[in-house]
Amino acid sequence: MSIFKTAIDKPITTSLIFIAVMVLGIFSFKKLPIDQFPEMEPPFVCVMTTYAGANASEVETNVTKIMENTLNSVDGLKTLTSTSKDNISLVAMEFEWGSSLDEAVADIRSFVDMVKDNLPDGASTPLVIKFSTSSMPIIQYIVQAKESYPGLEKILNDIVVPQLNHVDQIGNISLSGEPERRVYVDIDQNKLDAYAISLEQVGSAVAGNNLNLSSGTIKMNKEQYELEVRSEYAESAEIENIVVTTTADGKSIYIRDIATVKDTIKDLCLEEKINGQDGVRLIVTKQTGGNTVQICTDIKKEIEKIKKTLPKDVQFNLLYDSSRDIVNAINSLEESIMYALAFVVLVVLFFLGKWRAALIIGITIPISLLVAFIYLLGAGSSINIISLCSLTIAVGMVVDDAIVVLENISTHIQRGSSPREASIYATNEVWVSVIATTLVICAVFVPLTMVTGIAGILFKELGWIVTICCCTSTAVAISLTPMLCSKLLKNKPVHIENGKLIEEEVKEGWYQNTVVKALDKIDAFYANVLRWCLTHKKVTMLGAVAFFCLSLVPILTGMIGTNFISNQDNGRIVVDVELQQGNRVEETAKIARKIEAQFEAAFPEEIRLISTTCGSNDEAGIGALFSSTTNNKIQMRVICTRKAERSVTIDEIAEKLRQILSQYPEIITYKAENQGGFGGQGGQTVDIEVFGYEFDMTSKYAYDLKSQIEKNVPSARDIDISREKDRPELKVIVDKEKASKLGLTSATISTYVHNRVNGMNAGLLKEDGDEYYILVRLKEENRNSLSLINDLSIPTTMGRVKLSEIAKVEEYWAPPEIERKSRQRMLTMKVTPYNTSLGELAVEVQKIIDKSEIPVGCTVMLSGAYEDQQESFADMGMLLALIIFLVYVVMASQFESLAKPFMIMMAVPFAISGTIIALLVTNTYLDMIGVLGVIMLVGIVVKNGIVLVDYIDLMRDRGYELNEAIALSGQSRLRPVLMTAATTVLGMIPMTLSRAEGSEMWVSMGIVVIGGLCVSTLVTLIIVPVLYGIMSRHGERDLQKEVRGQFIFMDIDVNKDEIAGPNTKPVKGSVRRGEGGFSDEDEPVRIG
Repeated sequence: MSIFKTAIDKPITTSLIFIAVMVLGIFSFKKLPIDQFPEMEPPFVCVMTTYAGANASEVETNVTKIMENTLNSVDGLKTLTSTSKDNISLVAMEFEWGSSLDEAVADIRSFVDMVKDNLPDGASTPLVIKFSTSSMPIIQYIVQAKESYPGLEKILNDIVVPQLNHVDQIGNISLSGEPERRVYVDIDQNKLDAYAISLEQVGSAVAGNNLNLSSGTIKMNKEQYELEVRSEYAESAEIENIVVTTTADGKSIYIRDIATVKDTIKDLCLEEKINGQDGVRLIVTKQTGGNTVQICTDIKKEIEKIKKTLPKDVQFNLLYDSSRDIVNAINSLEESIMYALAFVVLVVLFFLGKWRAALIIGITIPISLLVAFIYLLGAGSSINIISLCSLTIAVGMVVDDAIVVLENISTHIQRGSSPREASIYATNEVWVSVIATTLVICAVFVPLTMVTGIAGILFKELGWIVTICCCTSTAVAISLTPMLCSKLLKNKPVHIENGKLIEEEVKEGWYQNTVVKALDKIDAFYANVLRWCLTHKKVTMLGAVAFFCLSLVPILTGMIGTNFISNQDNGRIVVDVELQQGNRVEETAKIARKIEAQFEAAFPEEIRLISTTCGSNDEAGIGALFSSTTNNKIQMRVICTRKAERSVTIDEIAEKLRQILSQYPEIITYKAENQGGFGGQGGQTVDIEVFGYEFDMTSKYAYDLKSQIEKNVPSARDIDISREKDRPELKVIVDKEKASKLGLTSATISTYVHNRVNGMNAGLLKEDGDEYYILVRLKEENRNSLSLINDLSIPTTMGRVKLSEIAKVEEYWAPPEIERKSRQRMLTMKVTPYNTSLGELAVEVQKIIDKSEIPVGCTVMLSGAYEDQQESFADMGMLLALIIFLVYVVMASQFESLAKPFMIMMAVPFAISGTIIALLVTNTYLDMIGVLGVIMLVGIVVKNGIVLVDYIDLMRDRGYELNEAIALSGQSRLRPVLMTAATTVLGMIPMTLSRAEGSEMWVSMGIVVIGGLCVSTLVTLIIVPVLYGIMSRHGERDLQKEVRGQFIFMDIDVNKDEIAGPNTKPVKGSVRRGEGGFSDEDEPVRIG
């Protein structure tokens, strides 16, 4: 028994099954978390090794090379890069997206265990660091205060952070730029020398009087007491009254006599400002798998509660909120889905003119989408940009099958069949082609789930969702749709007059008088066009070939640019500024204030907030290794108003900021980067990698190349060279012979110099459970010039000597960090495109490289986002070829013919023509998402061809001559073809026209699908029938007729006056030979 007949016979069971599916789908939807992208693990692992006292070159030779040679054997390794800097070696490994990093980390640790004994003495055990999405901030606040600023760190650590830790699924909470309290004992060098005291004596006196020590146990009678000497400082003022030493005449020398005690904020090394005011950055991450939107919402609610308990001058300013990007993008896609749903229903109403028909088809959409939510919950995924985009794509496709079935049922009802019989017979005619079209869609989208790399992360979920939605819609189309049609659609009005069946005249309304007549005229016109084309096959085919060849001209001439993934306008710009090497952080901060003021003056309405960071935290631990700021660098995060609230784009704002920065002579390099790339990262760049062992050679070539690109490529911006210039340092060269005579070693001298310049740690000041460092050092006036460093007093066993007597202090330029890739020294130059595509910029840059004189021993190649783009396009090209083959196999199996699938697939090249025209007209670049649209078109455009060819075969089986069968089939199938094309196109229009934040990512796909489908639909309606006429023979059915002639068929003639009833007479019949088959008129007709 067929599925559709069972569904029609059991309407309650059928209805309840689908209601249960919808209820389960709604339950799944409520349970799903909301995130920006599907859970993805960044495929990066870093191995860090410290080697104290070694410069960059020594670290490279003795640590980095050894680690590289060993780790290069790790399974699945894609690229190996390293950075060697003073005291530290970092080896970074990149794997393919989607790789199992747990296995990779286990391999890496085993290799590290093998090699650690080969590292030099003094090198630490290598630390393996695995990156994850849970280590990336989801929300950041800037906390400001006026009167309470000195105590802001304590307020945040004691009140804010503990309360935020109560939020479910919250990860790590960290602070940056907080005002840390320090107690400085600043000593006057001249007074030290006058009293013949060393700085170490002062430090020992401070530390020795700041102790709580147990002094044993005392037993008194029946009691026992613990004896303690308690001498910790209750407040910093006590330090001034400590006696350091006593002179020969018995005078006590106090700390206050030789030094100033300052209980203050730590000396400036990392400055955080917001709109020019002091601030602390509060950074929050989430646990792996946490619901980003829910966590951010809970944090914002908790902050509002916390504010009420804090001093009134403490303010929280939201710097970054990843949930805002997610919500904006998801709201935009949800809006697109709703518009698409409305458009689909309107299309059905327009073509069929029946609200019941629109309702039947409209039900297909929510059922299909809710089944997708069941899949997402079962797969442990989330509601994210990819899943919602998949649903937007599916909305226009899931109704196609239902449209084909319902339109055919409507046609049969118009011919006089009852709704029940029409539902059975009409569904029986098209159900095979409906399933075939769904198999084609599966052949297109299932391979997407097997793609590797970043494309695989993006498209795996999309492939499954669209496949599941379309399979669900097919199940609905051949079960629920015919059942609902049998119940909701009405008979054609008839009555019996004199034993004859008479059709009643239906009063025609405006719809029949306007829309139906217009569609009938279009059907007739199309049939005539087809007849003309069938009699002028050569002209038709030559015109089609010429059109296709002309459409390729824009691609062949480079008129259409290519990108990796389109940048989004999320209202965030990161500005990096580099000043002259050796600048003090205080001087850097002054320039930062000037730049901030100019930025705000240029865009008073558009810029909402500027967060500025200068310097680097000397106690930031592992995080500092990846920081890009140093004393001579400024990093600004410019937060703009929402896209809809401003008249200029984020790229135009960034270009204006670059013009402002170019006016500062003290700025060496600068860049203003839109942070609207994939996953909220920086924009796309063309990376130029320069390999070579000699620093001077590769650096000179890189700077010459940079100059040439700036002069000759007007669309190049933010050209950044990764290798830093040599930095100035002061080197103390110890005379070992003189030092040894005085009982000194290099290590001792190093310690003495460190104590006088940076400070000697003299214990902790404990207050209210917190601890603050006490540092004893020389005051700044005694250590802020080269001559004063030479005059530092160094204590010896024979008295004090000046540093200049036992060592030389020289200024020199230290070598830069040493970058390596694939075990070769290299540097990277990043070039950002402006008003051009990534592909076009890469071509221009390659021309400059080809013209340049590359030094001997130097290799230059392009990489970065451009390399990712080329790899992804190559993968997608192979995928496209595979999908075309699978689609051909599916259709060949359905038609049991090798020729008919070829006819249908001729629509695919013309879909590409439509894609090229659409991209050219809209001036849009083709990116990876757009290429996905091209792949989707293969499945979408052949669906209509399958329905058309299948119906031509049906008409020929009914005995029509070839050309007439083609013309009549085209006329009959025109409306369902136009309906399915219109629903898909209109489903894509909201996504294409959306101007919401984050919508830029999907615009190219919408344009590609709309353009390709519009052109290919016209081709399907003209070229496919003409090809059918060319590749089929007028007499090919004669052989079938001859075979039929060998069989005997019963020709039953029913007496017209004897309609089935209690008095039915015997049926009169005859036997005829060789005339099998049925026509539309052979269907039973039931009255009432």
